[in-house]
Amino acid sequence: MPRKARIDSHGALHHVIVRGIERKAIFKDDADRSSFLERFGYLVSDSYTPCYAWALMTNQVHLLVRTGIVPLETLMRRLLSGYAIYFNRRYRRHGQLFQNRYKSILCQEDLYLLELVCYIHLNPLRAGIVLDLVSLDTYAHCGHAVLMGKQEIVWQDCEQILRLFA
Repeated sequence: MPRKARIDSHGALHHVIVRGIERKAIFKDDADRSSFLERFGYLVSDSYTPCYAWALMTNQVHLLVRTGIVPLETLMRRLLSGYAIYFNRRYRRHGQLFQNRYKSILCQEDLYLLELVCYIHLNPLRAGIVLDLVSLDTYAHCGHAVLMGKQEIVWQDCEQILRLFA
């Protein structure tokens, strides 16, 4: 049976979740995370895709993006295919890296947006990757540090989110 087509249009807000196959790690060290973020940053900048929140966990990724000039499907195919090739070459492995296809949840605007930003940015804390909120403020693999002004990433759109919190 064919899969249902994703709902996507210019300006649509998506919570994207990517998981490792069999819940295995998709990031083994900071070099892997840096490679993923570099690739993601290039793609969202190149496609004018605003990114409001993101968190890299050991075996999953959460992203909150608004569709830009490139459909979400194209952006994610470029991101995930490129990263899987990098990961498989680096660790001399073959086969799939990600479980199924990425999950994309179409989001309502203001009501759900703030809750989703908090949910995504608190994921490392809930998973025990960081011990407390102070540690989360400086955790380099989550957009929370960018919102708090502790890290600078040019492709994360903080202005709209900070206006909503004000």
